[in-house]
Amino acid sequence: MTTTTITPARHRSLGDHTWQDRSVCLPTEHNPVDPEIFFPEPDETEAIAAAKSLCGQCPVSQNCLDAALESGDTDGIRGGLTEEERAPLHKKSARRLEYSRVNATIAGRDVHLTGAEREAVVLAAYHHGLSAERLAWLLKFSEEHAQKLYREIRRAIRNRDRQQAAGNATALPGTGAEHLGRDDFGTAA
Repeated sequence: MTTTTITPARHRSLGDHTWQDRSVCLPTEHNPVDPEIFFPEPDETEAIAAAKSLCGQCPVSQNCLDAALESGDTDGIRGGLTEEERAPLHKKSARRLEYSRVNATIAGRDVHLTGAEREAVVLAAYHHGLSAERLAWLLKFSEEHAQKLYREIRRAIRNRDRQQAAGNATALPGTGAEHLGRDDFGTAA
């Protein structure tokens, strides 16, 4: 009988740059890597191949790519991808939704989140019954703002239920479907 162990995803905490200490590209006395190799000209195919080869051996290449996407870094080879290969990812990065990041945040980890992931955290926190105070602490904003977001979710659920009863469903905010407009939330509480 074989057993499978699934380890939880390890996401970078906000402000954590310790992953760089484990990178293959870090020049040391025993590993004299020239950082310029990661900034080749587009026509320097051998230099690009050499840099990508180093990235392919790196244990933290995913962290490097995530850091480049989160910071908007468009220069050089990062995470094994050239500037041109990362360009489509930069366009999509604001809408990226990784539930492992959402779950890590709900569990109290201080990870980088996209806008879509922040919306998912709010919705998950509401469904898990987290207090507005806890949500505010998790996402680093005021408790009043957390209460406002919870009110919006309650209104959206109420309106969705009303429309489902009428046969016309509307998606909740943060579910990736069409967002509700101002008129969909009813009167202010």
